[in-house]
Amino acid sequence: MKLGMVLRFPGEAGLDMTPVLEAERLGYSEVWVGEAYGSDAVSPTAWMLARTTTIKVGTGIMQIPARTPACAAMTAMTLQSLSGDRFLCGVGPSGPQVIEGWHGVPFGKPHARTREYISIIRKIVAREAPLEHQGEHYQIPYAGPGATGLGKPLKSIIHGKPIKFYTAAISPAGLRTAGEIADGVLPIYMSPEKAEAVTAPVLEGMAKAGHTKTLADFDLAPYVRIRVGDDVAACRDALRPELALYIGGMGARGRNFYNDFVKRLGYEAAAVAIQDHFLAGRRKDAEAAVPDALIDDISLIGPKERIRDRLQAWQAIAKDHRVGTLLLAGANVEALRVVAEAVL
Repeated sequence: MKLGMVLRFPGEAGLDMTPVLEAERLGYSEVWVGEAYGSDAVSPTAWMLARTTTIKVGTGIMQIPARTPACAAMTAMTLQSLSGDRFLCGVGPSGPQVIEGWHGVPFGKPHARTREYISIIRKIVAREAPLEHQGEHYQIPYAGPGATGLGKPLKSIIHGKPIKFYTAAISPAGLRTAGEIADGVLPIYMSPEKAEAVTAPVLEGMAKAGHTKTLADFDLAPYVRIRVGDDVAACRDALRPELALYIGGMGARGRNFYNDFVKRLGYEAAAVAIQDHFLAGRRKDAEAAVPDALIDDISLIGPKERIRDRLQAWQAIAKDHRVGTLLLAGANVEALRVVAEAVL
């Protein structure tokens, strides 16, 4: 099992490289940075690649509606070339709140769009022929309303190097799409005891595509929140606000992928209660409704010894490739060291 970390969005204070450099020194495989509706993922990725030498850096994720496929391909090929093949390309549709509320485009059919998007990028990188694509979401060259008629198929003027493509997914449909078209997936939550909630749809996607590849050929890389401290209850409480936000407020009632996933983990009543409280404006009640058992299932919390014991469950499912890379979210230098000592 490889180790990686997830960097929180850089803020006004800038990007703290201390944990990134320590992760690299300790032998971590990779670091990922995302984007929501503030800082982008590409700029900090380039920044980290420029200031490191061995660790890989990934966009987790570049939002598909924010960039044309060709723009994403140009970005990926450039970062791969500049970094000495250390770039990991994470892309995904994001959610309807961001897509429609921020980018101002229809949410539409996210999985069909993702298939087309990655297919186009792969064509560009491969350079086997000038780029042509006629799909539901993208038409290249464009010949629709307003076209000049001057567009023609083009081939990248630089030679792209092989790139690993990841998607961020938590819904069954998204996980199936990842298994069908990607090299890895970044689920925001996962429980080692209930790994099939993630792995089963991925395998279905592989089967649908007729792949001969297995989970051994695929990097299942879940985000796992970590908080080191002697007071287990205080560690849990530190994670409750974010969990309540995602489970309760990321999406509308009846269309919240995180809420649905928590239900699939067996916490149906809690998921309903968290959402009811959150949507009614009772955020503290929503946080209090997050079960201790759920936090323990999907996180690493408490004293060092407790975290080392919990890591054994993750290492057990790594043996049959149900997890490939453990991505620590919210890790400080101490947390990075605790996990490295237990795993690497």
